[in-house]
Parts: sequence; structure tokens; C-alpha cells
Amino acid sequence: MTAAPPRHTAPGSPPGGDGPVYLYDSDDDRPRRKRRGLAVLGLFATLVMVALLGAGAYLFSLARAYDGNVRHFPESADGTDTVRPPEEDRPAPLDDGSMNILLLGSDAEGGSGEDEDLPRVPGGSRSDTMMLIHLPADRESIQVISIPRDLWVELPYDYGWHKVNAGLALGGGEGPWLTWATVEQMFDVRIDHIAAVDMLGFTGLVDAMDGVTVNSTYSEPFTTGEGYTFQPGQQHMNSDEALSFVRHRSSFPDGDLQRIRNQQSFIRGVISEAASPSTLSNPVRLHEMVSTFSEHLITDEELDSTTAASIAFSYRNAADNIQFATLPTAGSGYSDDGQWIWHQDPQAMEEISQAIKDGTLDEYLSR
Repeated sequence: MTAAPPRHTAPGSPPGGDGPVYLYDSDDDRPRRKRRGLAVLGLFATLVMVALLGAGAYLFSLARAYDGNVRHFPESADGTDTVRPPEEDRPAPLDDGSMNILLLGSDAEGGSGEDEDLPRVPGGSRSDTMMLIHLPADRESIQVISIPRDLWVELPYDYGWHKVNAGLALGGGEGPWLTWATVEQMFDVRIDHIAAVDMLGFTGLVDAMDGVTVNSTYSEPFTTGEGYTFQPGQQHMNSDEALSFVRHRSSFPDGDLQRIRNQQSFIRGVISEAASPSTLSNPVRLHEMVSTFSEHLITDEELDSTTAASIAFSYRNAADNIQFATLPTAGSGYSDDGQWIWHQDPQAMEEISQAIKDGTLDEYLSR
């Protein structure tokens, strides 16, 4: 990449934007109590909107609820100029009508911890979820690739090598855009939209559905720090149980990788419930879910209700054909500065990139 975009320092950060960044704050005057540093682990905007808006029912009312609540990532830290990746630095747009969306999540109490500082990145380890969603041109399926938070990557604009989640802190007020540029560089494909939901949206949505049925793929029972025990197979969870389920990792030999699988199982459960006839035929519940969800949703400015509804309608038949995968790695190890990391698998990255460009990601993930 060429010259870096303008960089600004987030309020309260040291010069250079290296301090802790509260990604989901904005400068509006709505209450932010409990929102700082909190974001959902694995619940993401577009797929839920596919499920909720896909039937087309009550669209005008739902669009008003969405636009009235959703917030947008700032174009810059001080509002003076854009900090998005420069157009000349970005991969070419896909010309087949497909789309890629980046979903981010972090949680101060979700396994990273506010005091778990990374070397060279104070407070920078709190992004626990990162997913690339590919919406193919044929509108018949959706592919979701989870990116392990400890993947060792080179950040653009001379930031050097870090864990992939470090961009949210190193970028200061521009953390989302630095992360956007990082993922575009990793996959060599264009990201069309970026979105995140905070933890209150997660708990509110599960509560609005009166709980969610989740299939635990781990082969043995496990008990979380909150005292919930989960058995293998399907079980109904309330919001507190589901939150504990998607946060937990200490019981698993492969740690964060099983937590990713748990997040994916949770997402399947949410989408299944949100797209069920009992939900889509209930205008009160549907409106409550969209209102609750969108109040805690933050996106780029282009992902408004018109765009979300268009995506939802186009992919209304794909909610039952969602493929989940975790980005392959080349094993674990330690960085030169002592961090435990996952190494990239260059061949897998190249194959996935080409599959996205060729419109064959569904075939690649089915191998």
C-alpha cells in the first residue's frame, strides 16, 4: 500500500493513537452507559437483517425502526476528513454482483480482559470476533469465514506485524478503517461494508426471541466461569446462558478455535429462530427485534435501511444455506516479542482469495 490516510488520536489516547480505543462510541448525545468497550461475540448485522427483513413484511415500519436507531462509524476522529482506505490502495471491486462484509466484535469481559495488553499495543487485545461474510452473486448461499483473533498479520501503513485484532487499538479513532484495510490486504478482495453490534443488542435480541436453541459441537460437557454447564448437542439458552456460552474458552484444548465454533453455532440458532414462521408472522415480535437490534448496531454510512433491505430481499432464500468456516492457519507459535500467535497459511489465503474472486467460495468450503 501507498501513503497512509490521515491519522487522528482518539480522545484520551497518547500521541499516535496507541491508547485504548472505545470503538463503538459516537459523538451523539444518546446514553452510553455500559456501552463502552462492549460488543457482541458473534452476532452480526447483515445475516440477522436477512432473516428479519427477508419476508418483506412490515418493511416500512421496520425501515423506520432501523434508520431511527442505527449509528455509523465516524468518517474521521474529528469530522474533518475521511480516513477510509484510499481508493487507489484497495483491491478492485468484484464485478459479478457479489459482496463482502466485515463484522467486528469486542468484549471487555469476554476472554481478553481490559488489562491484557499486547506488546506495542496497550489495551489492544479486546477484539474477540472478526468475520468475513461473502454474499455470492447467485444469491443462493452465504459464506462466513471467522478470522482467529491471534492470527499474525502485517498491518498496512507501516504499522508492522501484529495480531489481526490490534488494528482497532493502533488505529485510534480510525480503528475500524485500519482493520478494514488490514482484512482487504489479507484476502486481496474488496470489503463493501463494515458493521458491529454491542452486547446490549445481543442480550436484547435473544430476550426478544424468548431464548435461542443452540447446538453445542464440543464432544464433552463443559462448565463456564458463570456456572453454566452445557452438554453436547442442542439446548435452549436464555441471553445470560448464551452470552456465557459464546465467551467461554478455558475448557477447550484449542481455546479460541472452539470458542469460534461455539459462536458459529450460536449464530445458526439465532438465524433459525429469527427466520422462523412464528417470528416472521408476528409483527410485534418482529418490530421489537429489529428495534432492539438496530439500537445497538453500528455500520458504515452506506449500510442504511435501503441497502440492508435490498440485501435482505436478495438473499431471502439463502438463510437456510449458510456455510461457516474458520480461516485455516499454519500452526501456533510465538512472535519475536513473545506473543502467542497463529501463523498464516499462505496457500489457504491465496486459495480463498481466488475462490472469492471466481465466485466459487461455496465449492471451496465444501471440500
